[in-house]
Amino acid sequence: MTAPAEDIRTTPEPLLVELLTLAHRRLSTGLAAALAEEDCTVDQWRVLRALADGRGHPMGELAQTLLVPQASLSRLVDALADHGWVYRRQGDQDRRRITAHLSRQGRTRLTRLDALAAAHDAAVRQACGLTDPARLLERLAGL
Repeated sequence: MTAPAEDIRTTPEPLLVELLTLAHRRLSTGLAAALAEEDCTVDQWRVLRALADGRGHPMGELAQTLLVPQASLSRLVDALADHGWVYRRQGDQDRRRITAHLSRQGRTRLTRLDALAAAHDAAVRQACGLTDPARLLERLAGL
């Protein structure tokens, strides 16, 4: 006996949020593996990149920019400071205002990490055949 036509279910087209989620997870996993070779996490690398402009950033602003809870950011900056990659500075006028800065050692480290990230990015772009950017997310999700 055959099921009525309305009972036949088809797989719905993936929603953009699904494609983005899959792409993000796959990209992050690959990048995390590359950065782990240098004893760094993706979030630590993101903090270093955000500090690369040399201006120093208040912790609250940095948390908002990176979309990281402030408590998590504090732990990230603590770990980076333990490595000597960043340092904190109190504000001259408001001692409660703490800014995070990239150290010289951090800048050197970031150069190496950015090279790993760029190599990962290039490999992903090549694997996805970026000749059709509109299909990039779908291809990334299918890797």
